[in-house]
Amino acid sequence: MAKFRKLETLTAIKESGIVPVFFNSDLETAKNVVKACWEGGIRAFEFTNRGDFAITVFRDLSLWALKECPGIILGAGTILDAPTAALYIQMGANFIVSPSLNPEVARLCNRRGIPYTPGCGSVTEICNAQELGCDLVKIFPAGSVGGPKFVKDVLGPLPWTMMLATGSVEPTAENLAEWKKSGVTAVGMGSKLFPKDALEKGDWKRITDICKSAIEYFK
Repeated sequence: MAKFRKLETLTAIKESGIVPVFFNSDLETAKNVVKACWEGGIRAFEFTNRGDFAITVFRDLSLWALKECPGIILGAGTILDAPTAALYIQMGANFIVSPSLNPEVARLCNRRGIPYTPGCGSVTEICNAQELGCDLVKIFPAGSVGGPKFVKDVLGPLPWTMMLATGSVEPTAENLAEWKKSGVTAVGMGSKLFPKDALEKGDWKRITDICKSAIEYFK
């Protein structure tokens, strides 16, 4: 069950501005990555449901993080249906992220008092998500739907909209400054935060340093 209230989770996402998106079937690798991100200032972390037995890895990771990374908020991503969302919530997910909008997942998360962030690529989808109680929507794939300009254009008629942009986001000063200027609430990043060679070599400090820099660039 979720250990953080909805407002706490949304605040953590907004304050750090960077949400790592990660999956690895190896529990120890996942632990090291979460710890590296936590040490880098990350306070909301999305573990994606993209591999066999992903939920068992998440369960053990969630229990471990409560003791070893106090204050970090773990959520589950790539959730396509309500039954899967329910399983992850029972395993400790504090927020649920989807690549698309599923009303059943929205209702489930509302009942449990946790944020549901569905993928949206149009104003209509964003409005539909908001009607279902989604405080933070995921702009996905962000680069394909217009990038920072899309965010800026949406905020014209819908200035209350909170958006998490995922896709075409890089941990560079130029890229993150452009996203920040658009008015986006936060950005999500996957492989760009976790260079393949750093994972292979176990260079966790490099991941910590990338996270620290990304947070500073997004301020």
